[in-house]
Amino acid sequence: MNDQLFFAQLLGFLSFLLGVCTFFQKDDKKLKIMMVVFNLNHLVHYLLLGSIVSALSALLSAFRTVTAIYVSSLVVALLFIVIGLSSAIYFADSIWELWPMLGMSIGTYAVFVLKGIKMRIAFLIGAVCWLINNILVGSIGGTLLEATLITVNLSTIIRLVRDNRQMAKVEESVIGH
Repeated sequence: MNDQLFFAQLLGFLSFLLGVCTFFQKDDKKLKIMMVVFNLNHLVHYLLLGSIVSALSALLSAFRTVTAIYVSSLVVALLFIVIGLSSAIYFADSIWELWPMLGMSIGTYAVFVLKGIKMRIAFLIGAVCWLINNILVGSIGGTLLEATLITVNLSTIIRLVRDNRQMAKVEESVIGH
């Protein structure tokens, strides 16, 4: 394994750790801040692997996530999605290279429009797109990351559903008395 590929895979494993920490966040704002750091690391990882569309998707994901911390707008989400899909179509050499941009687009809609459980369900669907991409580009850490994120995200969704049910029971008992 050459030095560039070794360093790329090392960054992939760092993305793995950052990604797991990101999706354990129950607070939406903390999740988005962690996601920016994760996406910037992923950008360099994909550049070193030679996957331009994946790197572009990670870059757009970082920009959109920073924007989504301050803005919640379907129009802005659609702008990022159009830029992303147009760029992917321009740079892609095959249809298989469109998976990361599809994942980015779903994630973009999620961070700008959705909240809580719905946002995390969209992230789950986007993670499947990224999983396919990571297998195709040979990202070991990225493949492990997405498989783990699918599991972690499901766990967080279950915790949020449980929290919501407990809160509803508390509210019901307070109102009922």
